[in-house]
Amino acid sequence: MTITSMTAPVAPFGAITAHRIVTGFESALAALREWNETRRTIAILRALNADQLEDIGLSRADVEAMGHKGF
Repeated sequence: MTITSMTAPVAPFGAITAHRIVTGFESALAALREWNETRRTIAILRALNADQLEDIGLSRADVEAMGHKGF
């Protein structure tokens, strides 16, 4: 009779740490992209006049509130 053990495969040394580092960089890059897109959108909205903002349902105060909103 043969007895086999049922163990989960083990990750190579340092693989988990490397994965966490890569995931951290990916998360930071995604946050940077989101910040930049928001910054560009706010810049475009600030360039619009009051009538144009009203056409899209925003006011100058709304745009400025977006600019002061934290990430």
